[in-house]
Amino acid sequence: MNTSVQLPAEALARLVDSIRLTVHTRHLAPTHLPHTDTIIRLIDELRALVFPGFFGSRTLSADSLAQHVQQTAERLAADLARQIRAALAYMESLDAPASGDDHVRSCESQAQSLTLAFFDRLPEVRRLLALDVKAAFEGDPAARHTDEIIFSYPGIRAMMVHRVAHELYRLGVPLLPRIMSEHAHAETGIDIHPGATIGESFFIDHGTGVVIGETTHIGRHCRLYQGVTLGARSFPTDAAGRIVRGHKRHPTLGDRVIVYASATILGGDTVIGNDCVIGGGVFLTRSVPAGYVVQATRPELRERPDPASGPFEWGGSGI
Repeated sequence: MNTSVQLPAEALARLVDSIRLTVHTRHLAPTHLPHTDTIIRLIDELRALVFPGFFGSRTLSADSLAQHVQQTAERLAADLARQIRAALAYMESLDAPASGDDHVRSCESQAQSLTLAFFDRLPEVRRLLALDVKAAFEGDPAARHTDEIIFSYPGIRAMMVHRVAHELYRLGVPLLPRIMSEHAHAETGIDIHPGATIGESFFIDHGTGVVIGETTHIGRHCRLYQGVTLGARSFPTDAAGRIVRGHKRHPTLGDRVIVYASATILGGDTVIGNDCVIGGGVFLTRSVPAGYVVQATRPELRERPDPASGPFEWGGSGI
């Protein structure tokens, strides 16, 4: 049985008016935007290309690998080029709204060049991800095999998307990198801005609640635990009170730095030196020399004199 609802004309008119009035929450220009569903599908196909046999086709062999890679990469490249073209055309249309679909055609060549440049970088992306998987295996005694890490670890899932999105970000592709990173954020609870620079052999253990800001720089062989924030301390503003963009706002971590759960490190001028260990729950807004251990004040342990004396009371005379 079909159910239809006749909405009042006045309610529909108010909805249309609200869409017309809030320009920044609608897109009515003829220029096509990138398609989020397509970009999410591209992430899944890139994952199958980066980790062949683990995702996507399960019938691969040494003999069929080259053909599989060629077919997958060519299909991916065509779809990626179309999404990059749409993103470029959209950004240009912001400066020249009346040009419409002319921008789509003018961006075709640039999109193809960017797609070729991206695929040229994929072998390096695979090398870095292989080192990330190895770092996860070496850093987590609960891991039985690297296969388990590739299949199931949210940190590797987030880093796969980040390493791909970061290359697109470096190439100057608009919109797509952020769509990718926010999809990974929704999937894993790990929020990595595509602009963040992360060295090789990086491991995020557990991962939920990790935040890594745009201008963060992380060295090699670093490890973060759940709830870590590498964020901005403040945002400089201009005379009109608008945020000044393009400044380094997030911290730098040297090589072999470990940051334990729920630690917060803020500020673009905050540098954590090589081989430092930042303890859980630490709040840092200043630099730390190489080799230091930073820990929060240890909690005070007080024993109850008589466990049978009644319910425990925080701050009361029972302790």
